[in-house]
Amino acid sequence: VQLQASGGGLVQTGGSLRLSCAASGESFDGWAFGWFRQVPGKERQFLAGISWESGAAYYQPSLLGRLTMSRNNVDNTVDLQMVRMEPEDTAIYYCAADPKVIAALGQAPYTYWGQGTQVTVSS
Repeated sequence: VQLQASGGGLVQTGGSLRLSCAASGESFDGWAFGWFRQVPGKERQFLAGISWESGAAYYQPSLLGRLTMSRNNVDNTVDLQMVRMEPEDTAIYYCAADPKVIAALGQAPYTYWGQGTQVTVSS
């Protein structure tokens, strides 16, 4: 399984950003995909997860209303839209995948990880 994240960059406070993760190497029916972020020196934070098959998405409660996660099972991509961005959102963002759909809830570990993409929010 290969995951390639893209879409990171510099965004101004209050702006929005769309991250994309291209997935390959498997048939992903029954799988979960997730987005995480990590600031150096801090624990990795679960942002959102999605069931590949149903498209049902689950979000970090503190970020509800600011995140939208979606999947395109024709292009094999998983996107994360973020709005009203703040300097505290500055981090490396990772996409992840796991063959167990329960991982979409954010409580179980993910097996496969992408390389990460840097997001910087300027104040």
